[in-house]
Amino acid sequence: MNLEQKDLFLLDGGLATELERRGHDLDHPLWSARLLLENPGAIQEVHEAYLRAGADIITTSSYQASLPGLKREGLSREEAIEVLGRSVDLARRACRAANPDALVAASLGPCAASLADGSEYIGDYDKSFEELLAFHKEPLEILIKFSPEILAFETIPSKLEAEALAALLDGMEAPPVWISFQCRDESRIADGTPIGECAALLDSVDAVTAIGVNCTAPRLIPPLIKTLRSATSKPLVVYPNSGESYDARTRTWTGLTDPDAFASAAVRWHAAGASIIGGCCRTTPDFIRRLGSLLKT
Repeated sequence: MNLEQKDLFLLDGGLATELERRGHDLDHPLWSARLLLENPGAIQEVHEAYLRAGADIITTSSYQASLPGLKREGLSREEAIEVLGRSVDLARRACRAANPDALVAASLGPCAASLADGSEYIGDYDKSFEELLAFHKEPLEILIKFSPEILAFETIPSKLEAEALAALLDGMEAPPVWISFQCRDESRIADGTPIGECAALLDSVDAVTAIGVNCTAPRLIPPLIKTLRSATSKPLVVYPNSGESYDARTRTWTGLTDPDAFASAAVRWHAAGASIIGGCCRTTPDFIRRLGSLLKT
């Protein structure tokens, strides 16, 4: 599978957002991955909703299912591995039910996600290069064994973590990989590093197929695409938040959002060079349906 084969791939939207909208309580260190343990059928239902809305790619519920986080919940290593495999299996079942041609992207969150303290929006956490390398190595190797079509490193907030991923992936035989960054403004990722530096770093890593931005305000996407395109010729992936603002300290969202405005903006992102487009936090199947109605006409 090659992410350069098509001019457009439509991603899904916020998994946790849709689960909460359906009444599931995700106030837990594992966030949406909590339901991998308690109600996996609910996750499959949301995957299917996004596929029926038109998504070509769905991301698994493994973003916050880190090995340390699962261990804190009392799971053994073998049980934690089974949970990661379950996340891929649920996505595959959803594809069989709703769109057999869709692709599964196995989600790998940043080290910050395992801390469950919102530090993926800051990028300032006390981890060394070696610790970040070790954090990502085992879950990456585990998820590869379950054969997802894509590996998605999401919401990466720091250059040091990007460097660790580059070292880990360099020369590795793996499915196509995308790496997407959380950005604080129109040119810098969460820790303040210019995103162009991060893209240039990853451009030479053959295993990295696409580079981009997620969990970021939609208004920042056009200048970020421009900078990314100047730093890499790889496909660009963008899936911002709905347009509301998140306060990591209070864990609350404020502001308004408009699916029609989001979809109209996505047309401009596509024209600017993004070819893998979807939504992140606070987006729903309705967002993806509206994206498809404009982007796939």
